[in-house]
Amino acid sequence: MLKKLLSFSLLIVLTYCLACTSVSKEIPKFLQGSFQDDYKIDYELTEKMFFQKPNTRFHILKWNIEEQYFIAKNDSLNPYDPNLYARIDWMKFEDMAPFTWGFCLSVYDATTADSAEIMSTVNRTTPKTGCNGYPFSRMKPSTQ
Repeated sequence: MLKKLLSFSLLIVLTYCLACTSVSKEIPKFLQGSFQDDYKIDYELTEKMFFQKPNTRFHILKWNIEEQYFIAKNDSLNPYDPNLYARIDWMKFEDMAPFTWGFCLSVYDATTADSAEIMSTVNRTTPKTGCNGYPFSRMKPSTQ
């Protein structure tokens, strides 16, 4: 009986602790939906998938809302770097209409999700060169 009581108590404590430490933030609405970049490439972004049309998919494993990036596994059928891991950083734009946000494919060929996450090369203060020396890809809502 004591063993069952201790097990139940431990379960309650662990559940409570996990609820206390987990950060629950929603994905910003401006990131979700259909988009087109400044090169006229179409995209879809959901909580679980970043899809660069017509055939490049990133399966999102983890969102870090506070630091503005997500970690994804490259689809096995992607033409480049299949089954490897990517870190995709984003930033919201001000005064750059019709573009509302931009992304940087910071890492696209990491062998693990953890190694993709620790590699950060973005500089959001200079979006024209802040993506590994290149500009962030600018995104606008798609009209399709």
